[in-house]
Amino acid sequence: MIKDSPDYSASESEKQTRISNRPCPIFTIHPGVDSETLLVHAYETLASANVMATELSSILTGPTCNLALGIQQMIVLAQLSVNRVLDQLDSPQ
Repeated sequence: MIKDSPDYSASESEKQTRISNRPCPIFTIHPGVDSETLLVHAYETLASANVMATELSSILTGPTCNLALGIQQMIVLAQLSVNRVLDQLDSPQ
């Protein structure tokens, strides 16, 4: 385990800011993953979020239902964008 050496010149809030800006290694993407694979996973994640937002909107009423449907619509628009990029990657230029 690598330990940070003490930095006596930095204030406590500066130290905390530096620590909180480090990426969590649990949620990093391997550098060798190609763009198409990343886009496919993004599309699948958006599809799952779409289902969750749709299900949520079915149990809500009024303004909260409209909010969930607005989120669902934004998810669908993002899905369409990712799908368009995937189509462009597949089609011969």
